[in-house]
Amino acid sequence: MPDSVNGTRPETPVVSDMAMEPDHFFKAVADPTRLRMLMLLVSEGELCVCELTHALNEIQPKISRHLAQLRESGVVLDRRQGQWIYYRLNTDLPPWAREVLASTAAGVVERSPFDRDLRALAGMPDRPGKACCG
Repeated sequence: MPDSVNGTRPETPVVSDMAMEPDHFFKAVADPTRLRMLMLLVSEGELCVCELTHALNEIQPKISRHLAQLRESGVVLDRRQGQWIYYRLNTDLPPWAREVLASTAAGVVERSPFDRDLRALAGMPDRPGKACCG
């Protein structure tokens, strides 16, 4: 339910009340599009759908579908601020999962398509930053 003062709603909770199981985590991150999005989130912290759409050069429905899968698996959290939805890594990921993502990001930062995604995001005209289209 939105907060009447600033138009925000609470974060979406992790769907599963169980600890993150390795097989669920690796299934969630195994898709190339989801992996690319996660590498951007590791690098940038928090991004909205429009930034991910631009960086990956994909259509919004595809990006949103993959974000929903990551959210449902408990890998990312979202928050709504007004009309915009922002995504970031779930801070409750187990240390081993955070380490996998950080190590992967460090290892692929100069490899395609990950380097291209970062450049595209950095070059996004009128990049919204923390106030964006959702």
